[in-house]
Amino acid sequence: MIDNVNSVPPVTEKGCRITALMESGGVTEVDRTGDNQPNFTRRRKLQENFNVFADDYRYNKKKKPENSSVSGGFIINDQVQLGTTSEVKKVEESSVTCRSHGSISLIGRRREMEDAVAVKPGFLSKGSKKFDYFGVYDGHGGSRVAHACRDALHSLVIQQVSKEEEEEDINWEKVMAESFCKMDGKVNEEGTEMATMGSTAVVAVVGEEEVIVANCGDSRAVLSRGGVAVPLSIDHKPDRPDELDRIERSGGKVINWNGQRVLGVLATSRSIGDMYLKPYVIPDPEVIVSKRSDADEFIILASDGLWDVIPNDVACDVTRRCLNGQMIRRFEQQSKSHATDDQSSEGIKGGLADCAASFLAELAIGRGTRDNISVIVVELNGSVSSSTDGA
Repeated sequence: MIDNVNSVPPVTEKGCRITALMESGGVTEVDRTGDNQPNFTRRRKLQENFNVFADDYRYNKKKKPENSSVSGGFIINDQVQLGTTSEVKKVEESSVTCRSHGSISLIGRRREMEDAVAVKPGFLSKGSKKFDYFGVYDGHGGSRVAHACRDALHSLVIQQVSKEEEEEDINWEKVMAESFCKMDGKVNEEGTEMATMGSTAVVAVVGEEEVIVANCGDSRAVLSRGGVAVPLSIDHKPDRPDELDRIERSGGKVINWNGQRVLGVLATSRSIGDMYLKPYVIPDPEVIVSKRSDADEFIILASDGLWDVIPNDVACDVTRRCLNGQMIRRFEQQSKSHATDDQSSEGIKGGLADCAASFLAELAIGRGTRDNISVIVVELNGSVSSSTDGA
């Protein structure tokens, strides 16, 4: 056993990984291999930019919370590369239920990229209703479960909806519960090779009249409604009172090993996969169905690489400033001042939602996150971007 637990860095795939834990609480193997040397120059620059942003954010929040501009932007065309090449995914497909959307995935300071995102505009029609699909999947133990969810979970949702009766009203709680359960079954059919792998999943199905969010794990969805950050999911953490009670009633334990973990191993109490931790870790999603209103501005879906270091309200405020164009000039200035001959500012031309997702991801790295970061921004209506059109 390791005496000084506090000195161990946060668990990563190949760094400080607990590969097995017996019911007695004994650790059979611990790999404390160090991380790759980070890019200290880049990290310092990001931290300095974050400090500037944070100071300016606090000042403007106090003085002019709605109309003030934000200082301390980041370079969009200079994507973060710490450890290895980042996977960056920008979405350009047209949507049927929202104004725009953009997404990004960065490896951050991890050795491996285990996150995945799925964006499926117009993935489902039911009678006269049409829906878009957005999903963020945060893998652990490897990327295969997250990739499997990215490739198949939306198809399972379609299959479940097709089994519903002819009425247009859909029992979304039942559809999501059965879809997540089937996804979990498909992953577990892979056998021992994937038994120690899993993934969180937060999914938003956006219709013209409603938004459905299904969450399993500690990724999160947040809605900005009338300038207020409204959580559409609650993180499944092992020390959440109801989750702790469920785990203990099923015979499991929550052990403090660099944070509260199921059997001292997993820092989330629900996930798809993780067959070796059942029945303590379950794939059942919590589903929230919200009626859309004219005050709904946008939704942020992200892995905990963002939420561990950026509060809901700050993320929404930053996104709002990106969507209403206040960040564009700073992006352009930063890009021009740092671009080389073979670089351009194309990174800011993918749309305001792309800018918002990219800015949030880099802000999280500047704030010191150690995890992969995946972000999807879904602009629900034009009220944000049009609010400053006449300014």
